[in-house]
Amino acid sequence: MSWVTAVASVAAAQQASAIGKYNQSIQNRNAEVAEQKAEAIKKQTEFDLARFDQQFEQLTGETKVATLKSGVELSGSALNILRYNAEQAEIQKDIMDYNSKVAQSQAIEQANFSRMQGVVARQQGRAAAIGFYGQAAGAFGETETGKSLLQKF
Repeated sequence: MSWVTAVASVAAAQQASAIGKYNQSIQNRNAEVAEQKAEAIKKQTEFDLARFDQQFEQLTGETKVATLKSGVELSGSALNILRYNAEQAEIQKDIMDYNSKVAQSQAIEQANFSRMQGVVARQQGRAAAIGFYGQAAGAFGETETGKSLLQKF
């Protein structure tokens, strides 16, 4: 019966190790996905900022044309309005950039956390495997062959 226990324990140890490796690979994949998300956020922000600049330039042009068409010169209040709009546009771009960086940081942090979880899963698999190998060694030590080998030491 001890041989059966020893063989079963070795098989369980191998299975525990394989499960640990598999769980680590899942967490590593999750980390890659989170890093890809961070990169996608960065690229989307670059696109959004470029589009915002384009729309702002269009709005500024339309405002200038409307102002000049109405017969008002680009000075005084009209110039102040354009300046104010430019300042507000810069503030809006800074907010978009800040929010993007926060989201990117969160995604990178998630990637790091996933990798840590993967390391823990792998260590848990190893610990379980060591326990099963210990059971196998104990069961082998109870067999006649094991006892005779142990008496030599």
